Amino acid sequence: MSSPERSVPDGCPGALTTHLAADGPLARIRLPGGVVLPGQMQVLAQAAAALGDGTLELTSRGNMQVRAVSDPDDLARRLADAGLLPSSTHERVRNILASPLSGRAGGLTDVRALVGALDEGLCARPDLAHLPGRTLFALDDGRGDLCGLEPDFGAYAQSDGSYALLLAGRDSGVRVDRDSVVSMLLNCAGAFVELRQSQWRVAEMDDGPARILDRLGLAAGPVLPMPAPVEVPPIGWLDQDDGLVALAAGLANGVLGARLAEFLAAIDRPLIMTPWRSLIVCDLDEEPAEQVVRVLAPMGLIFDAASPWIRVSACTGSPGCEKSLADVRADLSAAVDARMTPRDERQHWSGCERRCGRPKGEVTDVIATGIGYRVS
Repeated sequence: MSSPERSVPDGCPGALTTHLAADGPLARIRLPGGVVLPGQMQVLAQAAAALGDGTLELTSRGNMQVRAVSDPDDLARRLADAGLLPSSTHERVRNILASPLSGRAGGLTDVRALVGALDEGLCARPDLAHLPGRTLFALDDGRGDLCGLEPDFGAYAQSDGSYALLLAGRDSGVRVDRDSVVSMLLNCAGAFVELRQSQWRVAEMDDGPARILDRLGLAAGPVLPMPAPVEVPPIGWLDQDDGLVALAAGLANGVLGARLAEFLAAIDRPLIMTPWRSLIVCDLDEEPAEQVVRVLAPMGLIFDAASPWIRVSACTGSPGCEKSLADVRADLSAAVDARMTPRDERQHWSGCERRCGRPKGEVTDVIATGIGYRVS
């Protein structure tokens, strides 16, 4: 792939460096592994209500966004006090995904400890503060749910206890043991910093993976085919391996209202934000899990895998994006209510040809044209 020429600096938003969207400053909070503790969710809910538009947006990297931030400094202070801003220099590059159910249900191994080690190691290396804000790390516990997201740097657990090193979303042919996973990913990221020019992703570099391996003196062996992207995320009642219950829920347009977020915090259980703009409430006993479904389903959590909302997504659209030609989310909501979206395919609605937020894999595009929508 030829290297694209970037005419503007990396404008990826963070919690400290907000992006001026059409509806005001946008702050993006990185959540390594998608993990949000109950107290942190309470802080996020209160911040969204007091300083934003009253909602939290889930992103395709398991992060959260607050829109229309009235006081970015106050938001940053609240996030830091809640432990959500451990590094002022590296906060935009802490994009770390992990298999959301790892260590609780299925998978070949538990990668949760690797998340913390990778985040700590990332923040400890000054050179990695120069990574682009779009850089993506992924720790797949062997079920293959993250491979289809094409991480820049990833580790894919294998049945023999090793990990396949992923570069630009593909198997590099290099195998590492568990004790070497974090250092290997960090060294690959460091090589990318040294080699990149204007590129934001490893896939944008000519022979990027091969050049990184060469930089580190690594020899590649046979490569694995990659699993297809996940089409339908885990939704509903999930039995954990320890006998407890996890509840996986979707959200219309991936938007979580501040009031609903407060209820989630009150459950007092760990929460996982997934890269499919859904969330998981973990470690519940059966009776409390039943109560959660009864109370929160009417408030907007979607526990039904057959819901049309599970297979549709949308960009921000108007009025949040000045480039959008339509209020995409409102139009998609109307289409879902009118049962106009298909049940057997994924759709992504976009306000312009950029198709921001489009999921990986087979997706039908519904694109605003200014006089309606075009399906492609």
